[in-house]
Amino acid sequence: MPTLLRDIFLNHPAPLLWGVTAVAVLLVLGALAAALMPRLKPGADHRNLQQRVASWWVMAALLVAGLLLGWQAMIALFAVVSFIALREFLSLSPLDRADRLIVLVAYLTIPLCYGLVAANQYGKYLVAVPVYAFLILPFLMACAGQTERYLARAAVVHWGVVTCVFNLGFIPFLMMVPAWEAPQAGAAGMVFLLLLATELNDVAQYCWGKAIGRLNILGKIMPRVSPNKTWEGFLGGWATTAAVILVLGPIFTPLHGIGLWTVALLLPPTGFAGDVTMSAIKRDLGVKDTSALIPGHGGVLDRIDSLTFTAPLYFHLMAFFALDRF
Repeated sequence: MPTLLRDIFLNHPAPLLWGVTAVAVLLVLGALAAALMPRLKPGADHRNLQQRVASWWVMAALLVAGLLLGWQAMIALFAVVSFIALREFLSLSPLDRADRLIVLVAYLTIPLCYGLVAANQYGKYLVAVPVYAFLILPFLMACAGQTERYLARAAVVHWGVVTCVFNLGFIPFLMMVPAWEAPQAGAAGMVFLLLLATELNDVAQYCWGKAIGRLNILGKIMPRVSPNKTWEGFLGGWATTAAVILVLGPIFTPLHGIGLWTVALLLPPTGFAGDVTMSAIKRDLGVKDTSALIPGHGGVLDRIDSLTFTAPLYFHLMAFFALDRF
């Protein structure tokens, strides 16, 4: 086993290995902080922080394993993520028992989409869900004869499939990029930067909001959707994440010049858009979290809400500015 692990690590570019190591160091520091908090602030309840840190270890381990093991492992990982996220979304949606057929077909889009990724069929992938699933799903609902709230129910299912399956599929598609198109850190390096920047943006917004948002200088950004989010948090997270992308982009991706600046400027607000969009949906459904699967974080969909928006944008910007493969 040690020989296998050594071979896996040696077959990857140094920037990716350094990035993975840096993440591990941050997680160790987070674990130490969670362990010390009860001594620094006795009497307070620190269980949520400890649960969040422990969950981050598991999530990071799964993602790092996918990055190091290659596109096959990443396809398998995100197929499972899509299944859980779609299940969480559909379980909360106002569907009827008569919609069981359409729900089944919605789940079948998971092997369809990830099968097309595995077969490297990019053109077919682009139309499978946005065109053909869009046509087939409401037709099947019409065949069932259930016309009450027909348009709303069809829209709910299609939105869930696009968000939880189609959008996430662009991540393993990036893992299919040949090494010569991304010599800096390989395809895994590009995906690593996407995951790092998306999660960093969420954390940075939270930290800036806690640090200066409470001063209420600029006020709440969307008080009716997400009352805890402030302009200070949004702008601070945007600036922090953009700076990190500008520094790390040339190390992990073939981006440079206007392409690098475009990704740096657009990715943070796109992640914010994914976050508040899911917040609006949960507020409409009257729930705080999509599930309790991940201790301290809620559900899978709670954790990847920003990623469902940043993944397709990042993919298409990479394809436009840096990749010949797509």
